[in-house]
Amino acid sequence: MGKPSDKIDDPRTGPLLAKLIQTCLNLADDGIAVADLKLIESAMDEIRRGLACFRPYASVRKVTTFGSARTRPDTPIYDLARDFSRRIADAGFMVITGAGPGIMEACQQGAGRKRSFGVNIKLPFENVANPVIRGDRKLVDFKYFFTRKLFFLKESSAVVLLPGGFGTHDEGFETLTLVQTGKAQLMPIILLDIPGGDYWQGWDDYVRRHLLGRGLISPTDLNLYSITDNVDTAVQHITDFYRCYHSSRVIRRRLVLRTTQKLGETALASLSEEFSDILGGQPIRQRGVFKEEFDEPALDGLTRLTTHFDMESYGRLRTLIDRLNQLAPAAG
Repeated sequence: MGKPSDKIDDPRTGPLLAKLIQTCLNLADDGIAVADLKLIESAMDEIRRGLACFRPYASVRKVTTFGSARTRPDTPIYDLARDFSRRIADAGFMVITGAGPGIMEACQQGAGRKRSFGVNIKLPFENVANPVIRGDRKLVDFKYFFTRKLFFLKESSAVVLLPGGFGTHDEGFETLTLVQTGKAQLMPIILLDIPGGDYWQGWDDYVRRHLLGRGLISPTDLNLYSITDNVDTAVQHITDFYRCYHSSRVIRRRLVLRTTQKLGETALASLSEEFSDILGGQPIRQRGVFKEEFDEPALDGLTRLTTHFDMESYGRLRTLIDRLNQLAPAAG
């Protein structure tokens, strides 16, 4: 997560820009309809504006929150959303919301204008940004859901879902799908409700009965999310995930886990043995930075754990990361 001021002399930039220009020229040769050209141009412009919005804050971890736009301010879940966002912002994270009313506004109130982003969608209704983030440079308006969703996950280090309607479930299942298939970084996915609430318990019952029960997902996929009705637990779950683990990257066809601390040989051996089923029976090796990481100089001080991960068992990998954090030496 390097600072945006870091200038990287990346030889890939020129060829990639040339390919982008060539793709645009190919569109003309394809005889594409004007309506489709408008879609492509609008989507590219939205992506450009989104990147510009988030770039100055690239070094700060962020939590995306999802929930109903129709939640009233006089409800317990509204208070809980506001409390969670305040607490996670106090822990050093910024908060990303859909910028609308309801749960989104509650989260924006909790985090505050300076510590939050708004990723708004233009609709015939429910599309006016809430007053907390309205007019802020960290507010981006999107015409398309797919470009908006890109930034919800691309910029996030955790996702927290509160009770909501179709949109909340759509965003929750898409997050789970992308993490389950390795298309998004592993991150905490937390389903948060009021104390004693049963909203997510009913959802979990459905997943276990109809998805797991019919063999449509694997038992380890249940490790990709957690359910709680306690704000302290939700905040702790996120901060614990990054206690030692930092991020991952595929290098030379191997998954490399980057950590903020070195692990002892006993811990490495324990991890290798306990998770041999997804590591091809191969040991985890510890080393320094790879030359392929020249484009992330801010991460040079991290330790690398090279694995023979099967690139499939992400629910099980999530358990490995939890165990890694437990085995890491105490900070300080």
